[in-house]
Amino acid sequence: MKYYEELLDIGCFSGEDVAQLTGSVAAANSLLYDYQKKGYIERVKRNLYATISLETKQPVMSRYEIGSRLFADACISHHSAFEVYGYGNQVFYECYVATESRFSDFEYDGVTYHRVERKPKIQIARVGNVTVTSLEQTAVDSIRDYEKVAGLEEIIRCLMLVPGFKEKEILKCLEQNNNGFLYQKCGYLFEELQQDFKFSKEFYDECQKHRPTTRRYLMKDAKENVWNERWGIYTPPSIKKLTDKGVSDYDAI
Repeated sequence: MKYYEELLDIGCFSGEDVAQLTGSVAAANSLLYDYQKKGYIERVKRNLYATISLETKQPVMSRYEIGSRLFADACISHHSAFEVYGYGNQVFYECYVATESRFSDFEYDGVTYHRVERKPKIQIARVGNVTVTSLEQTAVDSIRDYEKVAGLEEIIRCLMLVPGFKEKEILKCLEQNNNGFLYQKCGYLFEELQQDFKFSKEFYDECQKHRPTTRRYLMKDAKENVWNERWGIYTPPSIKKLTDKGVSDYDAI
């Protein structure tokens, strides 16, 4: 157990990290084999390991800490980021990681890790030992990708748990995306939830400036849709009621 305390402090590490501790690749390989066999560490994925608590027999790092250690540029995003901030409506056994490095989905300790594309110049923050997208970036990313991550109902519930957003930072995130449909969706959703967020008229005017002229659907598979003239989009009759309905009522994407 010569190096266990050091690995306990690191929590999640690569073979190269161990080689720096032991002084050689051969010694590192020997230690990794020995410590895995004794249950001191576990392999998360290729060339990434987690230290195991001798008391709980569980990884000493959370799924979010492990996810943000997968690569140098990795950060927790989308619904997983809401969970890090404490605004997840429910906890999924999935962890969304934004990174430029490609990896296939993999499972470790009952959690499936998914890669999402890391957009240029995204806003990031640190929450404890976790690198995570900012609250505003998390909101915009989740609205953009709700079809792939969690579903619209869950994203709306998460948004409503957040005590407030900085609307200027939301607009910065929208500008970076440069996506008219995303301006359209964000403008519509935040206006529908205006009682909770109280964004300024200028925010909605800016979203309107970038609104495309083509008719789009907020939820293509919804059983009922109504035309919203202001935002040029077909939507369910009531977004707030949508969060109270079950999946079967609206056939959520």
